[in-house]
Amino acid sequence: MTEPFRIALLIDADNAPAAKIDAILNDLAEYGEVTIRRAYGNWTKPELKGWIEELHDAAIRPMQQFDLTTHKNASDMALAIDAVELLHAAIPDAFALVSSDSDFTPLVHYLREKGRAVYGYGREKTPAPFKSACTRFTVVEKLGGSEEETDTDAEAGATPARKPSSATTGQQLKRNARLIQLLRNSIAAAADDDGWALVGTVVSRIRNQSSEDPRNYGYATWTKLIKAIDLFELKDEGTSAIAVSDKRNSKK
Repeated sequence: MTEPFRIALLIDADNAPAAKIDAILNDLAEYGEVTIRRAYGNWTKPELKGWIEELHDAAIRPMQQFDLTTHKNASDMALAIDAVELLHAAIPDAFALVSSDSDFTPLVHYLREKGRAVYGYGREKTPAPFKSACTRFTVVEKLGGSEEETDTDAEAGATPARKPSSATTGQQLKRNARLIQLLRNSIAAAADDDGWALVGTVVSRIRNQSSEDPRNYGYATWTKLIKAIDLFELKDEGTSAIAVSDKRNSKK
C-alpha cells in the first residue's frame, strides 16, 4: 500500500485570513494529506477571535505565542523553529506556509534546499521574494467562489476548480513581461519540429521552474490563461493531445 504524500500546514494567523482555511485545505488535497496542522499567534488578542471557530472545524492545533515586546509578535520565530524541527523529526514530504509576510522567505529557501516542496498561500499584496521562493504560491483571494467550474483540459495535475470572481484581462496579461517570457520559454523548450508543444509538458516545465499559478490571475487552468493572452495558438482542445504554439512562429 502506497504511503500518502504528507504535508505539514503551518499558519501565521496574524497574516492570514481565517475565512479561507477551508479553501486552502481543499487546494492542498490535490497534493496529498495534511497530517500536521498548526496555527501560530497570540490567541489572547481580539484580532484573532475570528480564527477560533475555524481552528476547531478544521482540526488545526493552535500554538500560543505571547507578544514579547510591543508592536512585535513572536509567532514568526516560533513557526520557523517548529518548521525546522518538523523537517528532522516528523519528516513531512512537503510544507504549506500560510502567510503574507516576506520574513519567511529564508525559511522557504532552507526547506527547499532540504528537498521539500513548499506551497505558499497569502494575500495578493504578499512581497514578490516570498512568492517566488515557494514551489507554488497561491493568492488566497482567488481561492473559492460561488460557481463550480469543471475543466476538460489535459494538463498535468489539473483538477476541477472554483471560478474566481474576476480575471485579469488578456491585455493586462500581455503587459506582464515575466509571465509571457516564462510561457514562451517553456513552449519553445517543449516544442516539436513544427513548433507545437503538448500543454501538459509545458505546464510541467512551468511548475519545475516557477511558483506561478494561473488562479492567481483568475483562470482555473493554464490552458484558459494561455487562450486569454491571445499570443499563442491552441489545437486539439478538449482532448488529451491539446497542444500550443507561439503565434510568432506562424508569421515566419
